[in-house]
Amino acid sequence: MTAPRIPLSKRLLDLCLTCFALILLSPLLLLIALLVRIGLGSPILFKQQRPGYLGRPFFIYKFRTMTDERDAQGHLLPDAERLTRLGRFLRSTSLDELPELFNVLRGEMSLVGPRPLLMQYLERYSPEQARRHEVLPGVTGWAQINGRNALSWEDKFRLDVWYVDHWSFWLDIKILFLTLVKVLRREGISQPGHATAEEFMGSESNGEH
Repeated sequence: MTAPRIPLSKRLLDLCLTCFALILLSPLLLLIALLVRIGLGSPILFKQQRPGYLGRPFFIYKFRTMTDERDAQGHLLPDAERLTRLGRFLRSTSLDELPELFNVLRGEMSLVGPRPLLMQYLERYSPEQARRHEVLPGVTGWAQINGRNALSWEDKFRLDVWYVDHWSFWLDIKILFLTLVKVLRREGISQPGHATAEEFMGSESNGEH
């Protein structure tokens, strides 16, 4: 398997900022891990396979924000019912995503790029939407600073593909700066009526062809 072709300036930016952030935020990471352990138990981290560069699977890591509560039939309850108060806070501040910095160090993600979604979405993308996988997935991205989960799926994917076509070092710097602003304002955390975002079922189901 060939490694993704990452511009040197982008990789250096990822490594420098990620190493600095991990050193600076290490006390916060330990505190969150302790709070999650007390509030939700083990495991502390949520681990899930996601599609990366060219759709290749990798495991993404986040702090857990939900319980494992199930109904009488053994099915997991809806996200909104399993999301704890601590989980809501971690999501609203994006602190749950800090462990993704280790994915960046491993070269599986970049600080900036289209967000890695679910594996089952791969077969639901149109050929144009699938172009979002022509670059490494990111901790934040162009769609995240332009609406995040408040956007429709189609709008998110259009913004993702725009980023693929217009990437530059300075665009990444701009996105990182604006991400800090969005996080502080806690904007676009969820889609209306959903704890996070509704499932993407494919563009045809939403009236687009």
